[in-house]
Amino acid sequence: MSQRFTVSKSGGERRPSDIQGEVNQLFEGDDPPASGGAEAEDAAEVVLVLKGDSNPKESSPFINSSDAAAEKSQQYDGKNMALFEEEMDTSPMVSSLLSSLANYSNLPQGSKEHEEAENNDGESSRKKPVKAPQLGTLMGVYMPCIQNIFGVILFLRMTWLVGIGGVIGTFLIVFMCCSTTMLTAISMSAIATNGVVPAGGAYYMISRSLGPEFGGAVGICFYLGTTYAGAMYILGAIELLLIYIYPGAAIFPLEGLEGAEAEAALLNNMRVYGTILLTSMATVVFVGVKYVNKLALVFLACVILSILAVYAGVIKTAVDPPDFPVCLLGNRTLVWKTFDVCAKTVESANGTVTTQLWNMFCDSPLLNATCDKYFVENNLTQVQGIPGVMSGILAENLFGNYYEKGDLIARTNMDSVEEQDQPLTSSNRYVLADIASFFTLLVGIYFPSVTGIMAGSNRSGDLRDAQKSIPVGTIAAITTTSIVYMSSVFLFGACIEGVVLRDKFGEGVHGNLVIGTLAWPSPWVIVIGSFFSTCGAGLQSLTGAPRLLQAIAKDGIVPALRIFGHGKANGEPTWSLLLTACICESGILIASLDLVAPILSMFFLMCYMFVNLACALQTLLRTPNWRPRFKFYHWALSFLGMSLCLTLMFICSWYYAIVAMVIAGSIYKYIEFAGAEKEWGDGIRGLSLSAARYALMRLDEEPPHTKNWRPQLLVLVSTDSEQNVEQPRLLSLTNQLKAGKGLTIVGTALEGTYLENYSQTQKAEQALHKLMETEKVKGFCQVTVSSNLRDATSHLLQASGLGGLKHNAVLVSWPRNWKQGDENQTWRNFIELVRETTAANLAMLVPKNISAFPSNGERFTEGHIDVWWIVHDGGMLMLLPFLLRQHKVWRKCRMRIFTVAQMDDNSIQMKKDLTTFLYHLRIDAMVEVVEMHDSDISAYTYEKTLVMEQRSQMLKKINLTKNEREREIQSITDSSRGSIRRKNPAAVTTQLSVTEEPPAAAKEEKPEEEVQLIHDNTTPASPATPATPLTPGEGAQSPGEQVQMTWTEKCDGEPDKPPGAATPGGAIKDIFNMKPNQFNVRRMHTALRLNEVIIKKSSEAKLVLLNMPGPPKNRTGDENYMEFLEVLTDGLNRVLLVRGGGREVITIYS
Repeated sequence: MSQRFTVSKSGGERRPSDIQGEVNQLFEGDDPPASGGAEAEDAAEVVLVLKGDSNPKESSPFINSSDAAAEKSQQYDGKNMALFEEEMDTSPMVSSLLSSLANYSNLPQGSKEHEEAENNDGESSRKKPVKAPQLGTLMGVYMPCIQNIFGVILFLRMTWLVGIGGVIGTFLIVFMCCSTTMLTAISMSAIATNGVVPAGGAYYMISRSLGPEFGGAVGICFYLGTTYAGAMYILGAIELLLIYIYPGAAIFPLEGLEGAEAEAALLNNMRVYGTILLTSMATVVFVGVKYVNKLALVFLACVILSILAVYAGVIKTAVDPPDFPVCLLGNRTLVWKTFDVCAKTVESANGTVTTQLWNMFCDSPLLNATCDKYFVENNLTQVQGIPGVMSGILAENLFGNYYEKGDLIARTNMDSVEEQDQPLTSSNRYVLADIASFFTLLVGIYFPSVTGIMAGSNRSGDLRDAQKSIPVGTIAAITTTSIVYMSSVFLFGACIEGVVLRDKFGEGVHGNLVIGTLAWPSPWVIVIGSFFSTCGAGLQSLTGAPRLLQAIAKDGIVPALRIFGHGKANGEPTWSLLLTACICESGILIASLDLVAPILSMFFLMCYMFVNLACALQTLLRTPNWRPRFKFYHWALSFLGMSLCLTLMFICSWYYAIVAMVIAGSIYKYIEFAGAEKEWGDGIRGLSLSAARYALMRLDEEPPHTKNWRPQLLVLVSTDSEQNVEQPRLLSLTNQLKAGKGLTIVGTALEGTYLENYSQTQKAEQALHKLMETEKVKGFCQVTVSSNLRDATSHLLQASGLGGLKHNAVLVSWPRNWKQGDENQTWRNFIELVRETTAANLAMLVPKNISAFPSNGERFTEGHIDVWWIVHDGGMLMLLPFLLRQHKVWRKCRMRIFTVAQMDDNSIQMKKDLTTFLYHLRIDAMVEVVEMHDSDISAYTYEKTLVMEQRSQMLKKINLTKNEREREIQSITDSSRGSIRRKNPAAVTTQLSVTEEPPAAAKEEKPEEEVQLIHDNTTPASPATPATPLTPGEGAQSPGEQVQMTWTEKCDGEPDKPPGAATPGGAIKDIFNMKPNQFNVRRMHTALRLNEVIIKKSSEAKLVLLNMPGPPKNRTGDENYMEFLEVLTDGLNRVLLVRGGGREVITIYS
């Protein structure tokens, strides 16, 4: 219901437009609009209508309803939501969110999650509304799981397992396997109830819990397991057909064949009929899955009826055991096919007559015929194959009887007369073991009979309440099947004779299916029922496997499988079905149920293992999103389930387990390197976060031991106006130094405020990321914004890193063109950076001429890396060349170490000591000691120092405009020309006018002193710098007063000088009369002398590393410091200045 409010004008002073403007300003931040004129005067009464549920919405003058914003804010109008209009794109209203969730329908199996499906809005709008899923726990989860768990192994191999492994051994196998699936079901229930799970089964759960790499690897393993399960079911159906239903259908006849020939004929029959049945099933699946779904209930009914028939038969044996006699010769079981009575002779009216059995072992039907020796010496015994549950036969079947291939199936508690060395004759008359049997083989054959627990989760899209149905239905199904399996072990052992249990194909009971002999009312109930159930299970596998592969392909995590994501117009996975049929055919060509079963056991066990791992990880990491509705889980149960899966894998077949792990590992690495990057909020990311947090907490913030020291680089780069890195070779050098495998942080500084420069920050980060990928530098990038570059760089230096994982060295390039006036602040920032790294005890690496350094693609085939070890500052100079030579760019370069000996040093002993030191450091390098004798300081050194100080003092103390500075520098240059003496006077060239830009060639030929003295004509006025702070009185001067402070004639209109102001002209004269500072002279002398020696020894070196002297403690000499470094490195192509961090970084100890 709407509510109506009236706002009336009072006294004519406030117009509705005023009211509207004030409200807009209050709620929307707009400025009050201008007065509305006559139209506003007429609108004296303003009506607000607050929209109710059923009333039409009216326009309101209090809401800014411009045409552009009308549609955008439509859902907010009249809902008191104007405050949030500008954020509607990122923050939808709760009502619209709930509406979209209510209309959400589960996607096809393995499709991308619903967030990504919103891209198909155009197609979804044309789709018909989806009917709400209606399946409950019984039909949606319980029955499908029952159908998938009960299968071919129960009907074809369960009795044989009990006979070979014994009741105790088989019960242990069943208990282990059922426990594994129960624990896996508990973990799966926790994952499946932790939010909405689209129908994707184990693949969806694992990929979203453990990440795309694990999800893809395990998903493909699960797909292979499901595919080979289809092959196993088809082989089981063909075995039922050819051995029990219609043996005459064999294309390759078995009659008259023995041993290997008979086995080969059987396998070939299995291959031919298996291929025919596979083709038929694939065609049915291709034509339409709806037919498979319609037949599912029929197949399920066959399974249930067959099991009920077995239990009914067991009950009947207690009262009236069936008549299934077994004929034993001695203690050997005979194949009861070609004879009618278990006797050598029978009495008739005509006397004693030989039987068909006699003819099998003797050369004639006569009583005096020559017969098989074992046949003659042993008697025939007929025993009941099904003595009944009350017979006490259980005691004889408690323990196992394992055989080698070709061994006779004999009764254990009967004696026979035979010679030890007597060869076996007439072997085709006896029941023989067709394969070698052992405990681990039994585990591998049995485990597929407990798979199928994922059937419920695979159908989560069809369930009315998946979070309730999946746990209840799955656990109930596993409980039911486990009870059936465990009880059947005891019942089979209590009802059936041991030799019949060990008779895999029922040859001793007239070729009947052994479990069929126990069934009531007829063995055919089991035979027919199991045949249809195995066919149905095969169809289910051929239906589910292609959809699982299609889901993996559509997720795009395995590029090689993308073609299998396509299918027919209705979404049926045609290509996936074709691949599935081909893989299934490879299993059929194996042709042995006993050999295929362990293969699929591996893949299913690996899948279940990772389901348990996913649940355990999510529980232990305590991620906030881990809130399963199923509460009966624990991480210890998940780890127990995972351990059981791993144990069973190696128990079944250690070499199959290794092959399965290699396949999964290969797929994992392939997805990691070539797959599409997906961020699914998986547990492995959470595990990485927890591991990183744990490692950081363990990592001491104290400096590491010298043996653990490695360069953790903070690389400082500068960017241009487009945020592109100006020194890309700095990243190349970083890559070449990364043999230390330490931390790398690439940082840059921007000037301004963060809010105004956010887009530039993002652009700079992207540029850094791109360059790091190009140069293959693994690390992190960081962009800092501050009001000035000096502070931003300082912030980078202080704030980079986390806890004990911080940088210990700074890599920054030498400031280019620092002598130019417009670059005045650049070298000041550089010197402050040097001071800050020293104060923070950080090492510093300064490459000079960085553009000349090699890229990562270049190779030096020869040459030297020269280290000039002037002072010891921790051993960085020794370590860096070693790291560089680990990289392929510098690998062929040899290392030379030069050190300087003074007059009072023993250079020979120094060389010996240095060689020994390098030997203990395990560094291979040539050693040379350079003697530098004391020499007088040359006049050139004095003059060079004097010109440097004159230039420095002049530009520091005087604040000139551009034109005035050019005139003054010109006059100073003219007057000082006579005092400058070069070592080679002929090199002095004609003075060029500083008011004009000289040509490039002339600029290069200009004497060095003039280049230092004469500034570029574009140099702006130098502001007061922190190095020369102004007094409060000076700092208070206006710009006009600062302009006045020159020694040129005052212009008209300029204010007078302040009282007491010094005359700048006098200061300039003092500069020309000054004498060079002796400290500066000595430093210049050292720089020149060292430069001479380095040029002499290392002019051809590929790289020169030398100690970087520190800046002066007195800030007034900062610009002189830059000049000293220029002189020190003059004439060298590639130089790396190194400044230690104040601690040892290399040691001779292990």
